[in-house]
This record gives sequence, structure tokens and C-alpha cells, in this order.
Amino acid sequence: MKSCLIVDDSKVIRMVAKKILQELNFETEEAEDGQGALDLCRDRLPTAVLLDWNMPVMSGIEFLRELRALPGGDAPVVVFCTTENDIEHIQEAIEAGANEYIMKPFDSEILQAKFSQVGLIDD
Repeated sequence: MKSCLIVDDSKVIRMVAKKILQELNFETEEAEDGQGALDLCRDRLPTAVLLDWNMPVMSGIEFLRELRALPGGDAPVVVFCTTENDIEHIQEAIEAGANEYIMKPFDSEILQAKFSQVGLIDD
């Protein structure tokens, strides 16, 4: 089964994302900041990461750079999910290794479309 690590400091966002992803047949794990996510990834790399930008302890972009430096860390598909929508943030995320970018708030259709675009799910 495919797995998705949901990294967001908002419990509500994690809950919503988890519900949607489980409906799409993903096993889910959650972390409330980049450091917690990195610890989980050191144990076992997920198929995908749904990643917030602004978090305490370690931001999404810092996590992404650390993830990509891990052995096999280039494998997970990373989809940023954030309120940061200016071109500089998007460019920085892509350069750091993000595969896709979605804006908050999101819904099931948006998440499904992005995950489909990056090849995580079949239409």
C-alpha cells in the first residue's frame, strides 16, 4: 500500500488530509513539524509527503532539503501544501526538490488531481 506522511502543525489540516488520503487508499502517518517528519523518514521513507511550509522547530523547506539529502530521500513525491503562494516560494520549493505545490485551503478534488498529476494515483 502507498503511504503518505502528512506534515503540518495544524491538527485540523492533518485530520482533513488524512481522511482524504485514506479514501484514496493511502496509509498515513503524521508529523506536526519538519523535525518529527525527518525522524519518521529516517526510519522508513513514505511514498509521498504532503508538506506545510510554516511550522515550528523545522520549516517545510528545511525538512525538504534534509529529506533529499537522506539515502533514498529523492524517492518520495513531495507536494507542498501551504498558504505561501508567491512565485519566490514556489520556485524555492521546486528548486529544493518539491514535485508539486497546492494552496490552502484544499479539498478532496484538488488533492486527488495533484496526486494524479505526479503519478501517485490513477485517474
